[in-house]
Amino acid sequence: MQHFDLNLPNSFNASDYFIDRNIREGRGDKTAVICEDRSFTYSDIQKGVNRLGNGLRSLGMRMEDRIAMLLLDTEVFPQVFFGAIKIGSVPICLNTLMRPKDYEYFLNDSRARILAADAALLNLIEPIRKNLRYLEKVIVANGPAQAGDIAFSELVSGQSSSLATAQTTPDDACFWLYSSGSTGQPKGTVHLQHDMVYAAETYGKEVLKIRENDVCFSAAKLFFAYGLGNALYFPFSVGATSVYLPGRPAPDAVFDTIRRYHPTLFFGVPTLFGYLLEQEGTMSGVRLCVSAGEALPPEILKRWNKRFGVQIMDGIGSTEMVHIYISNTKEDIRPGSTGKAVPGYEAKIVDEKFHDLGDGEIGTLLVKGDSAAAYYWNKHEKSKETMIGAWLNTGDKFYRDKDGFYYYVGRTNDMLKVGGIWVSPIEVEACVTEHPAVLECAVIGVPDEESLIKPKAFAVLREPYRPSPALEEEIKAHVKKTLAHYKYPRWIEFVKDLPKTATGKIKRFELKNL
Repeated sequence: MQHFDLNLPNSFNASDYFIDRNIREGRGDKTAVICEDRSFTYSDIQKGVNRLGNGLRSLGMRMEDRIAMLLLDTEVFPQVFFGAIKIGSVPICLNTLMRPKDYEYFLNDSRARILAADAALLNLIEPIRKNLRYLEKVIVANGPAQAGDIAFSELVSGQSSSLATAQTTPDDACFWLYSSGSTGQPKGTVHLQHDMVYAAETYGKEVLKIRENDVCFSAAKLFFAYGLGNALYFPFSVGATSVYLPGRPAPDAVFDTIRRYHPTLFFGVPTLFGYLLEQEGTMSGVRLCVSAGEALPPEILKRWNKRFGVQIMDGIGSTEMVHIYISNTKEDIRPGSTGKAVPGYEAKIVDEKFHDLGDGEIGTLLVKGDSAAAYYWNKHEKSKETMIGAWLNTGDKFYRDKDGFYYYVGRTNDMLKVGGIWVSPIEVEACVTEHPAVLECAVIGVPDEESLIKPKAFAVLREPYRPSPALEEEIKAHVKKTLAHYKYPRWIEFVKDLPKTATGKIKRFELKNL
C-alpha cells in the first residue's frame, strides 16, 4: 500500500484548504461553479462563504453547533457547506428525495439548530415543523421566506466578506452524512476536518488524476458522499470547475448539460449509464466517466465504449469512507471488476470469524484508510460492529483474483444459497442484462413449491420489446447457456422500473416484500 501522510498543521480547517488556498494560490478569477446560466469564480464563492459564516454567527451559531442542509445542487450549497465549516460549525447534508417523516428523524436525531433549505423543498418540512424539538431557525435559499424564516439573500446582504477561520484541528468534527439505512434507521456518519483532503489526495489525484483544467459534472447529487466528492471537494482541491444541475438528472437533461458546458469528467451510476445508452446524445469533450453506487454490468461498459469511445471507470465507496476506496484505473479497466485498492487504502476479505481468505474465496470486505468516519452519532453498538479498530466492515461480499482485482458479489444479506451453493445476484443480473431485450434487472431469492430458495429476476425491457412467455423462456435459456445451470432465474417478472435508493442502488428488500 502506498502510504499517504497528509502532514497537516495542528490548526487546520477544511474551508481554508478548499476555498481560501485557491485564492492564495492565484485562482481567484478562475470559474469554480457553473449553475444553469450563472457562473461564479473562486473569489465569488469565497466571499459567499465568508458572508454566510458571518450570517450564521449573527444567528448565534458557535463551534460544533450543527446546521442541516436540505439544498439542491446550486451555488448556495458550497457557500453554506464551507461557510459553516469555516466558523467551526458542522453542516449535515440531507438527502433531498426523502419524505417528511424522514426529515423529522434527521433533524431530531442530529439536534441541528438551523436548517438551510431550498424554497422548492420547504413543503417537505411544513408538515413536521411542530415536531422538531431542537430547530430554532430556517434559512430559505433560492426563493422567498415566509414569516418567521430568514431568506438566504437577506442573511448574507450587508455581512462582511472577510471572516476569520475557526481554530479547528485536523481531527475536529467537520460534516455529517446520513447513511442510506437500507436496514434499520439511517446513521449520522461523523467525518473529520482531514477526511475530504485524504480522499482528494488519494482517489482524486492518484486515480481520477483530476487537474485544474478539468470541468466536473456529477449526475449524482451533492447531498451524498459520492456526489460531494465529485462535484465539490475534488474540483476545489485543484482549482477545477464544477457544473451543477439542480433538477433531476434525466437523460435529456444530462446530455443537454454536457452539450452546453463541455465537462471533461462525468460521474454517474450504472442505471443512468444504461438509460443514457437508450437516448440520442453526445459525450463530446468528456475524457473519462466514473461509475459507483452499484456494480457496473460488463454489458453496459461494452456498449458504452462502442458507442461513445469513452471509458467508464467503476469503483466502490461508502458514506463511512467518504468516497471511493477500490477502483479500476483508466489504464487498467477489467469489465465486471470493481478494481484494485486505491493508493492510500488497504482492503482484505475475511470469513465470519474475521480470518483472512485467499484469492478466489468469497467473504466480507474490510477496508482501511484515513478518510474513515470517526463514529456513528448516538449509535455506539453499531459503531463498534462496523468500525473494528482501523478497519471498516463494509458488509459487502467480494472475492479477489490473483492479480489483486476485487469482484463484488452482493450485500451480505442479498446472497442466495441455491442447492447449498452460494449464488451472487450480481452475476445473474449481469448475465440477464446481456440479453438485447433487457435494460436492467434485479435478482432476489424466492422459495419454490418445496420451500427451497431459487433466483427470481425482475426485468425492465428496452424499447420496442414487450413482455411475453416466449421472451421469458428465451432469457432463461440465455442464462443457462452462459452460467452454471443452478444459477438461472426460475421466474422472470417484467416490470416498468426497479425500486432504488437516492444513490441508485436497487432496493432488493422492497422486491422481497412484494
